[in-house]
Amino acid sequence: MACKGHIMKTSRRKFLRFAGAAVAAPAFSNVARAQTYPTRPITMIVPGVAGGPADTVGRVLAERMRTSLGQPIIIENITGAEGNIATTRATRAKPDGYTIDLGLQANHVLNGALYSLQYDLLDDFTPISLLVSVPEVLYARNTLPAKDLEELITWLKVNSNTASAGTASAAVRLITVLFQKKTGTRFALVPYRGGAPAIQDLAAGQIDLLFAPTDGLSLVRAGTIKAYAVTSEKRLGIAPDIPTLAEMGLPALSFYSWLGLFAPKGTPKEVIGKLNATTVQALADPTVRSRLADLGWEIFPRERQTAEALGALVKADAEKWWPIIKELGIKAE
Repeated sequence: MACKGHIMKTSRRKFLRFAGAAVAAPAFSNVARAQTYPTRPITMIVPGVAGGPADTVGRVLAERMRTSLGQPIIIENITGAEGNIATTRATRAKPDGYTIDLGLQANHVLNGALYSLQYDLLDDFTPISLLVSVPEVLYARNTLPAKDLEELITWLKVNSNTASAGTASAAVRLITVLFQKKTGTRFALVPYRGGAPAIQDLAAGQIDLLFAPTDGLSLVRAGTIKAYAVTSEKRLGIAPDIPTLAEMGLPALSFYSWLGLFAPKGTPKEVIGKLNATTVQALADPTVRSRLADLGWEIFPRERQTAEALGALVKADAEKWWPIIKELGIKAE
């Protein structure tokens, strides 16, 4: 009997040991995966053409992140449907950390009010980190006679039947229509498939106005186009002579676009943590900071370079801008 009891106790101890090992296995597997990740190249989906603003930011970050991760980050430029094709591709990728998504405010927030999407922008992505923000600049053809914003508004009211403005994204369409409402102006909206052809037409005098990022300031300095105002809350360090719309009496037009890194929903927390740490290191690099500053992009403060901050911003922007888009009657193009 003693022998039988001993056997039963031994079997029970083995069972408990094996059961404990089974419970611990997934956690151990996750830790091991994070320690070894990545073992092969990572794909970064960029919703824009090669050489565009988002693509440039993605490549600057990817090069610095490569040195920390020990694996190359391959840029995959996906265009079309105002970034929706890129985000769709990201939601369908395997959630293993080998596909990450460079998301813009436009395709990760604003498109939710413009399109009937097959995915949930607020739930089908795992945030990694906030990256950078950039305001829009109100540019105009160089031959437009208005000397300042006040004269521009007057000119637009007089020339409402002939004036035009380019729109190259959901964000630009939003701020342009909001500008019309707040200034009591009306003018034609001319859609473009990207910012590059829009600003080319502006320089050629084919359209009168264009809200676009700060990369167009080089054309202002060259005298090819002019700039009336910026949508930032304070003047830009790279263009301190251009007033803000807020200081011109239009605080409702304070606006900035942003970029953040996302992963498909279900990507392991340990992998997200490693990607976040690598991103933070890249954003702290002096060379990266200098290159992004030259482009007019402002890096978010260190305390906001978190997955939680990105997730909170996506939700806050959706709550703010979705009702405004619907109220203004802005439609997909």
